[in-house]
Amino acid sequence: MRGAVGSPYFCPDWLELREPADAAARAPELLGPLRDRLAAAPERPDGLVIRDLGCGTGAMGRWLAARLPGPQRWILQDHDPELLARAGSRLPSTTADGRPVTAVTAHGDLTALTAAALAGTSLVTASALLDLLTRDELASLAAACTGAGCPVLLALSVTGRVELSPADPLDAALSAAFDAHQRRTAGGRRLLGPDAVAAATEAFTRRGARVLTRPSPWRLGGPERALTEHWLRGRVAAARAQRPQLAAAADGYLRRRLAACAAGELAVTVHHTDLLALPGPAPVPAPRTG
Repeated sequence: MRGAVGSPYFCPDWLELREPADAAARAPELLGPLRDRLAAAPERPDGLVIRDLGCGTGAMGRWLAARLPGPQRWILQDHDPELLARAGSRLPSTTADGRPVTAVTAHGDLTALTAAALAGTSLVTASALLDLLTRDELASLAAACTGAGCPVLLALSVTGRVELSPADPLDAALSAAFDAHQRRTAGGRRLLGPDAVAAATEAFTRRGARVLTRPSPWRLGGPERALTEHWLRGRVAAARAQRPQLAAAADGYLRRRLAACAAGELAVTVHHTDLLALPGPAPVPAPRTG
């Protein structure tokens, strides 16, 4: 999904810029239940097989591989060959217990995954992906993962809640326009945007999975000035694209916000949610007869 979107928010420079904020925001509280589930699974001679959907530059792997036992084999999947090349070359070489990490790349459509394709997979993971899916695509992903009995860790899904300090009279209008843009219909696809976490919780729960969620907010300001500026520009541009009548007011808003950011006077909290879905055991095929 990432590389196919054609947006500056999927370019390598943006993904590199946001990686430290992503790493600080991810919810480590979900790692305990995940490790317990992985430890209870039958041991594989080649260790854990982890599929990273929409992997981008591989930031999720760089954060997670060192926090799980090994050995590990990562399958890095994305639409963008440039991102795949970066991701494949920058994964950690060892795990939390010092055992090896290896990686292969897979160029393709993550929405076409099936339970059969995920057979033998220990974990499916993704970061900042859910809001880009449609309800049908999410249902298909949930069906594939639960059908394979595969745990799923989905990090940094937007919630639609943003706090800016000091407040500005245009905050509410810009936020509403941005959230509408997140839920837009693009190429015939109605995106979930801030509704993604609720939709994912419902989709996995309905298929028998236990779902855990934890907050994973970005806290911007101060040393994250470059990221904050980039985020502001993208947020205002999306709001203007969704509601062109805001254009004139949005220009002034952006100038005020950028000036406050440059002066070190702007604090931003962008709320996200991390989600861990733990399906029941994978179904055992019926014995063949005859």
